[in-house]
Amino acid sequence: MSLIQNKVVIITGASSGLGEATAKRLAASGAKLMLAARREDRLKDLVAEIAKLGGTATYRVTDVVDRSQVEALAKETLSTYSRIDVLINNADLMPLSPLDQVKVEEWDRMIDVNIKGVLYGIAAVLPIMRQQKSGHIINLSSVAGHKVFPGSAIYCATKYAVRAISEGLRLESNGEIRSTNISPGAVATELTTTITDKDTAAGIDQLYAIAIDADAIARAIAYAIEQPDDVDVNEMIIRPTRQEL
Repeated sequence: MSLIQNKVVIITGASSGLGEATAKRLAASGAKLMLAARREDRLKDLVAEIAKLGGTATYRVTDVVDRSQVEALAKETLSTYSRIDVLINNADLMPLSPLDQVKVEEWDRMIDVNIKGVLYGIAAVLPIMRQQKSGHIINLSSVAGHKVFPGSAIYCATKYAVRAISEGLRLESNGEIRSTNISPGAVATELTTTITDKDTAAGIDQLYAIAIDADAIARAIAYAIEQPDDVDVNEMIIRPTRQEL
């Protein structure tokens, strides 16, 4: 039996891309899922698809930039399943542009979703996991959290922050909370559709011509979760074989 069986898992950004792929893979392994995103129609369809295949999933519409909504997500998960074993902080935005475009509203939005959203998720589940004396928090960073690219300064900054938060959590875990940071490279998702700068978008489209399927990341997440409790997979970088950067 998989060690994922019966684990209660919250996934943010679950309505598409990495979140959707991860939900399908974990459900097939017997996890009990709470799916969160802003698009209720997508969440309903995904829950129905999982149920049709014999999996267990429910959802709550959640915007991770609203702390009260994230807290409500954790409370509903606890009420529904009686515990929280894993949080996957997956919600993400990537509206890239050069700094001299001064797209401050986009910068603010990235900071709110990519950093504050991660912190709100941790704040909502960490007291519960401490009480359980067990838990696993998986944060989605990026290769942009390892290297800065032109046109990507703010996005890279948010992903460096996610790596720092993940490592801080590991150092403060007291042997109770597992912390995993996963850094995808070019993966075929909707993430690139948020880029408003045409020149930057053209460059990213060229890079993403070699993008790998979202299930590649889902498999990595499943691997981290299914390790025995005394094994903590802290860091993974997953990118296309042909991706140089």
